[in-house]
Parts: sequence; C-alpha cells; structure tokens
Amino acid sequence: MPDSTNSLLTLSTAVADIVERTAKAVVAVAHGGRGTISGIHWRPGVIVTAEEMLEQDKDITVTLPGGRQITATLAGRDPSTDVAVLRVAADGLAVAETADAGTLRVGHLVLAVGNYGGAPVAAFGSVGYVGGVWHSMRGGAIDTFLRLDLRLNPASEGGALVDAQGHVLGMAVTGPRRRALAIPRATIDRAVDQLLAKGYVGRGYLGAGLQHVRVAGENGRRSGVLVVSIDPEGPAAKAGLLVGDIITSWNDTAVERARDVMRLLGPESVGKSAALKILRGGAATDVSVTIGERPLN
Repeated sequence: MPDSTNSLLTLSTAVADIVERTAKAVVAVAHGGRGTISGIHWRPGVIVTAEEMLEQDKDITVTLPGGRQITATLAGRDPSTDVAVLRVAADGLAVAETADAGTLRVGHLVLAVGNYGGAPVAAFGSVGYVGGVWHSMRGGAIDTFLRLDLRLNPASEGGALVDAQGHVLGMAVTGPRRRALAIPRATIDRAVDQLLAKGYVGRGYLGAGLQHVRVAGENGRRSGVLVVSIDPEGPAAKAGLLVGDIITSWNDTAVERARDVMRLLGPESVGKSAALKILRGGAATDVSVTIGERPLN
C-alpha cells in the first residue's frame, strides 16, 4: 500500500511554509472596535485592509509580525470595493508577492492568512465559485467573483488570499451570510492608485433621487426608475430631467431599480455622456446627460 502518511506530511509542511512566508507581509490593524482585523503590506509603506471593518479614521495602530506596534494614517477608503489604504513607516516589513486572481479555478486550494497580535492565523480551504465582474451593494465593480470554501476567522478579515504557490491573489473578506469572499488584486490595485492620489475613489453622479416604479409598456407592465428629487446644480438638472420623469433605459441598457443606476455610476462613468430613454407624462422621449463626480459631502 502507498504510504499516504508521507504525502499528508508533505502537504502539511508545504501549507505551513506558505503561511510562514506570507505572514511576513501581513499585519494586525486595531480599528476602534473589539479585537483587530488584518491588513496586507501591499506596496512599500502601504497597507490595505477591509474598509467595512475599519471603524475609525484616526488613532490606528498596526501590529507587525513579531508583535511590534506602530501608528498608521488613513490614506483613503472606498466603501464600494471594501478597500481601505493605510500609510505606515515600517522599514524591513516584507511586501506581499501578488499575482493575478484570474488564474484561480473552482477547486483550487487556497489559504486566508491574517495576523492576530503579531502572530499568524490561517484558514485552509478551496475556491467554491469563480464568476465574472460583479457589483457590490454600494455599486463598486469587483473584477472577479471569488467565493471561498473556508471559515474566515474575524481576525483574518482584511488578510491575504494565497494560492498554492504562495502568491497573494487578493484580500479575504466576509460577504453576505458570513460567506468568505475575496477582493482580487486588480480591484485592489485600481482602488489603491486612486486612494493614494486623491484620498477617495471618485464615482459618477447623476444628481437625482430615484425609486423603483412599475409602468405600462407594449408587452404589459414593466419596471423603471422614477425621479423623485433633483439637485438643482447637478447633471440631471443641467440635462433637463424633471421630477416625475421615469427612466427606462441607460445607453440602451434597461434600468428597473435605483441599484441598476448605481452600478452604472462607477468611477469610469465620470465625464461621459449617457443616453437616457424616459417617460414624461406618458410620452417617450430621449435625454442626454453628462455624468459628474459625486460630491464628497
């Protein structure tokens, strides 16, 4: 009979080695709540962590591997992609070795590596689902849908998603129903670039309050979004949209709920023109609007 014990020992040792190597670039972040979360030393002097779990903008403490504590300053946060960026002065702290998450397939073995009080914590599992681009509840575009079949320790949230080669493919976070998800490298890089440059990720702004409504159509009733308020200085007002208008299409894409419009107002939409089909007093008409950038306040 083959000696399976040796094979298991080889796998176990390889996993432990990957955790040890990855943990050199993973820190703990004291975020103002109970306990800590994890963060990844993404670029020299730049830590990324889970925005949703970061409860304060000031007095942030980072615990390095080994237990030494340093202060961090918030460079910016993007709720739409769950990415927060911290600046630190940590000479000697290893930088994560990242790779493209697009190589992952369902069934691939992965690790979630975090930091708790200066010591590594890890969860071992597999990739449960891989999908295309998806949008968060706050409208952020996430480049790849990665659901992880592992139990994510709360202290590991914001930590590293690691493949079998030891590459950091993204950030491990908790999604709806406490399911473990990952924000892939491509999404993190895009958010980090903007947060370091501006302190925030600009999003498109229509300047109109919207709500779901059912309207009569050629093939029965259908959905649209009703304009319930207008920012008098916003893009919608400048384009001639009125309270009571019903938007049914955006650049030939049907819109049925306010969330559909939120998804179309990503960072890439700023400054671009959108062709809207609307119903005004029951009559169909077209409106062209140039998307602005959402005000910070």
